[in-house]
Amino acid sequence: MSAARALRVHRLGRVEYEDGLLLQAQLARARKSGAVPDLLLLLEHPPVITLGRGARPGHVLAAPEVLARRGVTVHETDRGGDVTYHGPGQLVGYPILDLSGPRADVRAYVRSVEEGLLRALATLGVRAGRIARWPGVWLGEEGRDARKVAAIGVHIARWITTHGFALNVAPALEDFSLILPCGIEEAGVTSLEAELGRAPAWDAVEAALVRAYAEVWESEVSEAGPPERTVSVAVTRAGGDGSEVLLLHRTPERGGFWQLVTGRREPGETAAGAAARELEEETGRRLEVRPLDYRHAFALGGSEVPVVAEEEAFAAAWEGDAPVRLGPEHDAAAWTSVEAALERLPFAGLRRAVRRATSPRTGPAWR
Repeated sequence: MSAARALRVHRLGRVEYEDGLLLQAQLARARKSGAVPDLLLLLEHPPVITLGRGARPGHVLAAPEVLARRGVTVHETDRGGDVTYHGPGQLVGYPILDLSGPRADVRAYVRSVEEGLLRALATLGVRAGRIARWPGVWLGEEGRDARKVAAIGVHIARWITTHGFALNVAPALEDFSLILPCGIEEAGVTSLEAELGRAPAWDAVEAALVRAYAEVWESEVSEAGPPERTVSVAVTRAGGDGSEVLLLHRTPERGGFWQLVTGRREPGETAAGAAARELEEETGRRLEVRPLDYRHAFALGGSEVPVVAEEEAFAAAWEGDAPVRLGPEHDAAAWTSVEAALERLPFAGLRRAVRRATSPRTGPAWR
């Protein structure tokens, strides 16, 4: 047996799909350069339909207005496969592995991803298998109540892998009616919750997957450290045509892009305390902040190995016409319409924070 390879596991929680694509791209470059070992990212996405390279437009069954009403976005991707749905209750895994050398075999890699899922499910009390002509992991048999419990779609460039698998732990199965999953008409979709009669603990499913892939990939596992703790504050005020959002422009040496009030939490500081402090430091005003009940993970970037952060979002109301007094990190401030703010902000997580701060608290919980 060959010597064990290092496999570092990141448990990221909630990640916006666009931000997840960016994180994968940054980590894939770091893996190619040797700056990081093999990685396994475990996370959960908001409702999103993804179109693989083989996707057919007709396999998205819901009209655009239905998707918008339900808070479901649509993204084209470079992974293989057809149409896939991701959403709350589905555990997504993105292996970022270097397959160069003896492991340079695409079919063998895809089967290893399937094998890890099969072993993990067995330890959780679910007997699953493969169906030769359909990708993914299945319960039942072709022609006899076949039900997909996990989808697989991978991308390999210069022998570095991205994308991966999506395991249905306890998603809302009715959401899969929005699409024809993977273009397969003859089979259904299931979940661990549906098969077991209960939803298994999320951390137990993660642990089962990590053990299984350590075996399949003959790897020695280490856990990534805790993410950097950050906050954002969507500052709004009443404008002539509706709500206006405060955007701050970072100086060129800090990236030169528009953002909300953001910053890192200091040791021992609460998230709300950090939000109020950053708001005062970056605008010159100390305002009451309110939580938006929204956290998400993303890549801070700016170095060869991106720093993973978990950000908690807040909102604040700007009363009166007091000027914004910028701190040293920014060189401009602008009050914009909500639509303009959504166009300027480069990160999906910040855009969702704006929508939550400026929309009535009705509709999908992930809005």
